Amino acid sequence: MKLSEKKINFRPKKILPTALILLLILGIFAALFVYAHEEKTDGAQPTDYAEYETGTVLQILTDSCEADEVAEGAYRGNQTLLVEVTSGQYKGETLLVTNAVGPMYGEPAAVGQSIVMTVSTYSDGSHTASVYEYNRTPFIYLILGLFLLVTVLVGGKTGVKSILGLALTVAMLLLVFLPLLMKGWQPIPTAFLLCSLVAIACFVILGGCSRKIACACMGTVAGMALAMLFGILAQKLLHIDGLRATDAEALLQLRQTGTPVHIRGLLVAGVIISALGAVMDVAMSVSSAIGELKAVNPELTARALWRSGMNIGRDMVGTMTNTLILAILGSSTVLILYLYSLDLSWHQLMSSSYIGIEIISSVSSAIGVILAVPLTALVSALLYGKKRTTAHC
Repeated sequence: MKLSEKKINFRPKKILPTALILLLILGIFAALFVYAHEEKTDGAQPTDYAEYETGTVLQILTDSCEADEVAEGAYRGNQTLLVEVTSGQYKGETLLVTNAVGPMYGEPAAVGQSIVMTVSTYSDGSHTASVYEYNRTPFIYLILGLFLLVTVLVGGKTGVKSILGLALTVAMLLLVFLPLLMKGWQPIPTAFLLCSLVAIACFVILGGCSRKIACACMGTVAGMALAMLFGILAQKLLHIDGLRATDAEALLQLRQTGTPVHIRGLLVAGVIISALGAVMDVAMSVSSAIGELKAVNPELTARALWRSGMNIGRDMVGTMTNTLILAILGSSTVLILYLYSLDLSWHQLMSSSYIGIEIISSVSSAIGVILAVPLTALVSALLYGKKRTTAHC
């Protein structure tokens, strides 16, 4: 019986639904991608434009950079460089490039170093260049390559599947979500829709079509929905929305140029995205645990499965919520330190928009994670408790 059950898992009737679901989701993403990247006909191209290209420093002609003790030894000053362009339309040319160096931006260049330049071309055909940043691209590829290697070596086939899911998530955010926002789509429903599709696709890639995956999908979508609703409620109670977020002023200027981006909903959209990974983790863990319990003891009722799922989920809530909140606060360490240095009064601190935004982001995401536990446990108990099963799902 065990051999026949194993063979069943590889029959086309189990592979076909998985393939159809993935093709449907990928088709939706493809259609949205095409729509989001439709080019607008804005008439003639500008005669003055800037490009970002790479180059190699051949010689340092002038250098006035000095260490600034106040900035912990960071350099401040200017350089004049002789640089060979290594990409773009001016590849092979040698340009005179200026490099402005300060503690908050840039660093002194060295001979042989690869840099990224801002190359400005003007209507008369002339062009100038300045240093934009150190060329980090090769080392970013190296770091990502090491991450992928470790994931595959440790995770095996599951690691490969998780990488595919991660690639789909990143592609959705960068190639579909952001362009749709620039097209004028509302951030909150767009984020919820795309994150739900990504969650389903990632789960199907990892486990195919089964009750375990169905339970995890429903628990994840429900958890994200509650995080979204709590975020909307919280921002209304605190009178804070995306307009008070960092860099919102730049987006307002973008709206003035005719780009129909909606800013108010970006705060809650960020909550949905930040909660996605943690909610998926909790939902899959609870669903998988209940599936294993039912496989080991087919006599367990829905009520018993519910209790077991809740006991298992409670152990996850503390650590997962703590991890989520610390991750959000850790990314705001500079801001927190700055607020602490101001020695603000309690009322001034708690009424600041900075604290309000962090509270909405961290607590709403945590709410989604916490409530995903009973929701996933309930769905799993109902589905697994309907009838006896002797096979792993």
